[in-house]
Amino acid sequence: MRISIGSDHAGYDYKSLIISHIQSLGHTVTDHGTTDNSSVDYPDFVHPVAKDIIDSQADFGVLICGSGNGVSITANKYAEIRCGLCWNEELSKLARQHNNANVVAIPSRFVDIVTAKDMVTAFLETAFEGGRHERRVNKITEGLFSC
Repeated sequence: MRISIGSDHAGYDYKSLIISHIQSLGHTVTDHGTTDNSSVDYPDFVHPVAKDIIDSQADFGVLICGSGNGVSITANKYAEIRCGLCWNEELSKLARQHNNANVVAIPSRFVDIVTAKDMVTAFLETAFEGGRHERRVNKITEGLFSC
């Protein structure tokens, strides 16, 4: 699979370790930064990840920031993106199984790196269940309009 990844300064240290982990699982990774711990604006690294998925350049995305909230909120502004903010392996699985999430947001200040890697593995290896969940997921973008 092709995975697109991005982080802000708070997620930078985890990002390199997660990239290596994803590659060890046999997937390819596109890294949209950031490239160090200097303070940056997280939306600058979320938009390219979302666009990779929308443009079929990536199958899934991984976003990392301190709380996971900023990257998740930004990613979910795109109708085609379903980003789940997760803090353990079970939530990561449920985001895929029930919500057909295509991006996982990781709160680097609140989970250790082992948990973060386990979350990514679970996210990438879990299939969407469909069924009753598909009906619900299809309703997420109903009524959206452009301003």
